[in-house]
Parts: sequence; C-alpha cells; structure tokens
Amino acid sequence: VISTETERVVEHIRQAEDIGVDAVVATAPFYALQGVREIRRHFEILRESTDLPIWAYDIPACVHWKLPNDLVMDLGKAGVLSGVKDSSGDDVGFRFLSRLNAEAGHPLQLLTGHEVVVDGAYLSGADGCVPGLGNVDPDGYVRQWKAALAKDWETVRKEQDRLADLMTIVQVKDVQGFGAGIGAFKTALQLLGVFESNEMPRPVAALSGENVEHVRRVLQKVGLL
Repeated sequence: VISTETERVVEHIRQAEDIGVDAVVATAPFYALQGVREIRRHFEILRESTDLPIWAYDIPACVHWKLPNDLVMDLGKAGVLSGVKDSSGDDVGFRFLSRLNAEAGHPLQLLTGHEVVVDGAYLSGADGCVPGLGNVDPDGYVRQWKAALAKDWETVRKEQDRLADLMTIVQVKDVQGFGAGIGAFKTALQLLGVFESNEMPRPVAALSGENVEHVRRVLQKVGLL
C-alpha cells in the first residue's frame, strides 16, 4: 500500500480491504521527506485506519529512510506493527533488530528481502524471507526454509551458495538499478517459460542480446535450465 503520503496510503488500505487481503505492507512516506516523529505518526495513523495486520517495509534505497530499530520495536510492542520486511541490506542492523525482538518476547515477525544472505538472517532469528529472486527459483528458497526449520545449517548454506550464484543474473552490462535487477528476473522467467515476454515498464528497456545470453548461462550453471 505504498504511496507518497499518509492519506493516500489510507486510501490504498481501503482498496486492499475491499479486495479481501489478510495484511498490508507499507513503507515510510517518501517524496516529501519526513523525520522520525512523522514516520512514527504515519504508522500510528495506518493502525488507527484498519484492523488488518501491518508490516513495515524497510527499503531505504527507494524511500530514503532507514527505519530505526528502536522505532520499529516501539511500534511492535505497542501493537502498531505486526512485522518488518527488511530490504535495507543492513545485515548488522538486522542482527541487532533480531536480538531486540527476541528480548522483547518476539512482538514482530521479521522477514528478510536480502536474497544472497538469507542463511545469515535465519541464524540471526529471521522468521522467513521475501526475496525478489524467489520469483525465479521459489523451490530453492522453500528447500532452504525447510532445512532451517530442521536446523540443517549445512544444507541451508549450500542452498544459499547456489542461490548466490543464481543472483549473478543481475550482473548485466550497461544496465543499472531496476532495469538490471527486475529486468534479469523477468528475462529469467521468460527463458524458463513462465513469462511470454521480458518487457519492462516504460521507459526501462528490456534486456536483450548478450545480456539475455548471460542470464541463460547462469540458469544453466545452477541447474534451472
């Protein structure tokens, strides 16, 4: 239910409720950048506006704010937030958040979106993962999760090594950011026969030529193709 300011997020929540979702995920407000006080109030207003569980989406690359651990813990203990999806890439911060969450009795469900170090997140106390790369290889992340539940950490590590190799599909030439990451995911899904096209939203160009062949080679290397 992401949007540029709080009232629009509330509108999106209303739409989500009409659809019948089980929970919503919201970032801090962006564009008109706020301070910690306003971010706290933003999530409190969302809580006052719905009975649905709310997950905070921590993605500073897009929002330009790293949600402070003390803030999300306060909101979790107060029942404002049910959990956090951490896509910050800050593994040290995630480890500290996991420790604070455990000490507080685990009020927050913690999910990592950091595809290449999910094994470390599980060792830190993550409750699960929401990886973009999971669109390309959901089975790999399911195997890893089941191994983590069984405390089979060697299998967790080996699966992560293979997924790390798969993540190199994003290392394409002369393409950056969204075009490289989501572009590679879409191209992989096209090569796997899941998508008919790797088309991207304008103005982003779809991967082509040697970049498509790079994605193909990586899929072959990890045994997906």
